[in-house]
Amino acid sequence: MLFTETKLHGVYTIEPEPLQDERGFFARAFCQKEFKAHGLNFRVTQCNISFNKKKGTLRGMRYQAAPSPLGKRRCEWPWKE
Repeated sequence: MLFTETKLHGVYTIEPEPLQDERGFFARAFCQKEFKAHGLNFRVTQCNISFNKKKGTLRGMRYQAAPSPLGKRRCEWPWKE
């Protein structure tokens, strides 16, 4: 997994690092050890994937404050429609 720090403190762009061969590729979508190494230490209780047919559609992004904030991760997968 490739972590790139953004201008926002504690916010990273996280991209899969595919391992490819003649069959296709494999890439991790989440690895607790790698997230923890970047200071992102949390317990994953649910992981969802959605696909949007229309370019620019945004889902699941909202502001949440203490005492019950939820972490968000937005992914751009390499597959095409």
